[in-house]
Amino acid sequence: MTMDKLAILEGRTEPYRRQPYNSIGSDETAAAVRVLESRNLSGFVGRAGDAFLGGPCVRQLEKEFSDFFGIKHAVTFNSATTALQAAVAALGIGPGDEVITSPYTMSATASAILLNGAVPVFADIHPESYCVDPESVRRNITPRTKAIIAVNIFGGAADYDELRKIADEHGLKIIEDNAQGPGGTYRGKYLATIGDIGVFSLNVHKVIQCGEGGVLVTNDDKLAYRAQLVRNHGEVILDDTQDFGEHIMGSNYRLSEVHAAIASVQFKKLDQFNQARIDQVAYLNEKLKQFAWLVPCRVPEHIKHVYYLYPFEFKSDVLGISRKTFAKAVNAEGFRVAEGYVKPIYLMPAYQNKRMFPRSQFPFVSTEYPTEVSYAKGICPTTERLFEKDLLTTTIHQPPNTREDVDAFCEVLKRIEEQAAELKEYEGQKA
Repeated sequence: MTMDKLAILEGRTEPYRRQPYNSIGSDETAAAVRVLESRNLSGFVGRAGDAFLGGPCVRQLEKEFSDFFGIKHAVTFNSATTALQAAVAALGIGPGDEVITSPYTMSATASAILLNGAVPVFADIHPESYCVDPESVRRNITPRTKAIIAVNIFGGAADYDELRKIADEHGLKIIEDNAQGPGGTYRGKYLATIGDIGVFSLNVHKVIQCGEGGVLVTNDDKLAYRAQLVRNHGEVILDDTQDFGEHIMGSNYRLSEVHAAIASVQFKKLDQFNQARIDQVAYLNEKLKQFAWLVPCRVPEHIKHVYYLYPFEFKSDVLGISRKTFAKAVNAEGFRVAEGYVKPIYLMPAYQNKRMFPRSQFPFVSTEYPTEVSYAKGICPTTERLFEKDLLTTTIHQPPNTREDVDAFCEVLKRIEEQAAELKEYEGQKA
């Protein structure tokens, strides 16, 4: 089949060949129905007492997470976003403090810092793992640094050997944003259990999901207690208990019984879901070796990658066409590839303007923070290069895609390679 170069360059595409990933089946439906029939849609009560910790489905899900990951505490939330916010709060981080994190992640990672009145500082990412680079972390530490939020992006893992050395040397805490890596491992240890606190996502497009939800895990009793306070109205509860040893604000970040019941069924399928992606990626990696102008995802032997997305890099100078033209060509054939993942967080308006509120620049400028943080373009060159030029992601490895779909995907790549000269010529005419 000959490609329609006009359709490619003008962005007209064929319908996507597969339905989006959706792991919900009859087991999850039955679990939700059982909760609905019980009429007990939430077991939480916003005051001191046994119901402070939620209903039976919430507690069962938390126990399952604790048992599976071999960690002392699991605390459910209505999203990974609120779980991250609670993680920062549990560590006692607030105005005047800095937290170092990756700029190449969903905005919620950094928002969790801002919503506690602290200031995000962005370290560059490693060019192969796409996770935060320990050497860049080290260069960004100041006397105000209190923690590192390492993001296990795409289902891979940060370099926790080096991050732990840095954290121990400077007295810092580590939060793992493991929204994309449930079941992944680093040197045989589950991701989210390596740092002081780990966070999982149960959002609708994650490997396991219940629509919306999150889970925080930790081995620290005090951190778990503080996270539970944040989840369920904070100081309001403390007023009931007369326990004023903690001062922490909270909100209603609680998970419903329906969501917990669905998540519990999904969680039992985690290994099965991950293995399907891992097997598909093994096949995809072999197929991609024929293309000198692509760099497949690189994973060290000591890391079990679970491939929330499949990242790979495009060598424009080798194929001779731009990444944009390449992506349009693939999408025009009915397969999805995305350019660059997300814009580096510090280039977003809130950071460029250093303004969260209409009439204040807090926490970027405040009496507690009488210093200057830079969000200038160029502070994270590897991140910017990957976003602007080199990185692509695809979902071809996700069910319900099969090896036949991978074969068809690679056939499209081969046709693009064969027609690269024509595409380059037409690209020049359209410039």
